[in-house]
Amino acid sequence: MKKKTILVACGAGIATSTVVNEAILDMCSANNIQANLIQCKITEVSGYLDSADLLVTTTITGKDYPFPVINARAFLTGIGLDDVKQQILEEIKK
Repeated sequence: MKKKTILVACGAGIATSTVVNEAILDMCSANNIQANLIQCKITEVSGYLDSADLLVTTTITGKDYPFPVINARAFLTGIGLDDVKQQILEEIKK
């Protein structure tokens, strides 16, 4: 399986993206998946259009991207978290 590049973005690229980034790292480790995670601001996502495979974000994107986008607010609220984790794993394994 090709090593996937996952963008983890929030408004400032610091607080909520750190929570999600750590959770995805744990998920990858638990499932023996190698992935390149890039934590960034949502405004920086366009700089990765040619290299990213997935965007996981806690904020509203407002744009269309050439890769799947998964809303990760569930990592902050706990509501629907298992479903979001499953979505992320499915995308990574494609």
